[in-house]
Amino acid sequence: MFINGQWSSAESGNEFEVTNPATGEVIGLVPDGGAPDAEAAIVAADAAFGSWSKTTAYERADILYRAWQLMNDQAEDLAALMTREQGKPLKASRAEVAYAASFLRYYAEEATRVAGEWLPSSRANQRFLSLRQPVGVVAAVTPWNYPISMLTRKMGPALAAGCTIVLKPAEATPLCAKAVFEILTEAGVPDGVINLVTALDPKPIGEVFTTHQLVNKVTFTGSTAVGRLLAGVAASNLKRVSVELGGHAPFIVYPDADPVRAAKGAAALKFLNSGQACISPNRLYVHESAADAFISTMVERVRKVKAGPGTEEGVGVGPLVNAAAVTKVADQVDDAVTRGASALVGGTRLTEDNFGAGHFYAPTLLTGVDSTMKIYREETFGPVAPVITYTDDDDVLALANDTNYGLAAYVYTNNLSTAMTAFEGLRFGIIGINDVNPTSAAAPFGGMKDSGLGREGGAEGISEYLETKLGGFAI
Repeated sequence: MFINGQWSSAESGNEFEVTNPATGEVIGLVPDGGAPDAEAAIVAADAAFGSWSKTTAYERADILYRAWQLMNDQAEDLAALMTREQGKPLKASRAEVAYAASFLRYYAEEATRVAGEWLPSSRANQRFLSLRQPVGVVAAVTPWNYPISMLTRKMGPALAAGCTIVLKPAEATPLCAKAVFEILTEAGVPDGVINLVTALDPKPIGEVFTTHQLVNKVTFTGSTAVGRLLAGVAASNLKRVSVELGGHAPFIVYPDADPVRAAKGAAALKFLNSGQACISPNRLYVHESAADAFISTMVERVRKVKAGPGTEEGVGVGPLVNAAAVTKVADQVDDAVTRGASALVGGTRLTEDNFGAGHFYAPTLLTGVDSTMKIYREETFGPVAPVITYTDDDDVLALANDTNYGLAAYVYTNNLSTAMTAFEGLRFGIIGINDVNPTSAAAPFGGMKDSGLGREGGAEGISEYLETKLGGFAI
């Protein structure tokens, strides 16, 4: 763990193993922290806040620029570590490191754009001045599926704003978090400003984060169930909260769209990170007139997706995070097939040969999916593409919106009016129009309904870490 500028063991002295999900190999040991370690980290962050919050925006920007440069310099080593610890193909790991670094650069620039304003008064002898200041100590919890970029997406704006941080990374990927902290420390972040607490059991850490009086904001990325719990406790203690949670993204192919282009986009996005992404398309609504061309292209594409360890050449789908994830995917697919769906490609666990030691599920294409099936309602978080055909354009938006989630949605159409109607009518925070990558450090990311509160990325991202203070001056 990293507390007040020092690498340390847990107070208990306990450790836990970190394993490669593709092979089961133990690749590291990390401290198994508990509530006392979280409390010590929070106290260190609070003690550092006074001096860090008084640094100039340009000083903080310089540190973030250096961290961006260091991350780019170490990109290949970081990508290799990510592939070993998280499992994604090396090509995808390289892309994530570049994406992670982009948040450091963007918020280095955004740090210098935080400004207040003079406000008018009805009194001639009065002036109003508003300032934006850092909220204070931030407690952050990050997920395993994007173990570097989800750190910089939170830490970049928090540091730019002048906040101090205590981070609890996912228990599956603490080594990636350690590597990020080493970079930020080398870049010049002072002692106590960033603190890292690793733990196999996240519950005691979460309880401290949401109840400790020195924590001013809690930010979490992960499941809706856990996010709802953390947000509820934090809110009851009047802490600022932002949570980025699950998704169940619809992918709509209108009859005027090019079904081949749409299928290529769907295949590229669906199997990214083995389908373990909150913005992954989970319900592919294809108009019946386009279904044959769309499905035939998907069959061709999915059959070409190679599963295996991320270190192997040409692998497009790596392992799932653990055995429970494989079981969940298998249960959804088996339920769908039992209820009448067809697995045109895949539909099975992969256990033979070099797959036996890891957590693999075959890239899968399901057709004949309907609303009676689990996969229609539940987030999959795996390499399964379920196709649902529809007949009426007027109904498809209602079908797409028929979920408690509201993170991302995708639309393929060549009609501007259709695109605008879908963009305005879909109740999701992020809409890709003929675009399967509607994300950037400069763009706000977040959802509606059960998909979360607040935004990360863009100018909105740093606002989450700022308070507004008003001064009234009588002259």
